[in-house]
Amino acid sequence: QVQLAESGGGLVQPGGSLRLSCAASGSIFSIDSMGWYRLAPGKGRELVAIITSGGNTNYADSVKGRFTISRDNAKNTVYLQMNSLKPEDTAIYYCIANNSLVRYWGQGTQVTVSS
Repeated sequence: QVQLAESGGGLVQPGGSLRLSCAASGSIFSIDSMGWYRLAPGKGRELVAIITSGGNTNYADSVKGRFTISRDNAKNTVYLQMNSLKPEDTAIYYCIANNSLVRYWGQGTQVTVSS
């Protein structure tokens, strides 16, 4: 089992920045990729960004150039730096961790972009 603990959400004005963190614990040796999904009101679930254990990254088109995913393997933590935030980025952001068989989910953290 893998447990994921997210932090860093909150309320920010348009154009502002936030950094989300997700610390993994438990059977962390099995983890390959980690990343972030989001779920916005009235919209489907969206994969925001993902990073492999080797550091390869992939982003949703909607966040390219604004969000950066990074990973500290020594701390078993993944980060999502979110810049130039827009109201449409408002969502619950969920951390994920994948091994070869299972995708683990965090409890979610709310990000609200509003003036």
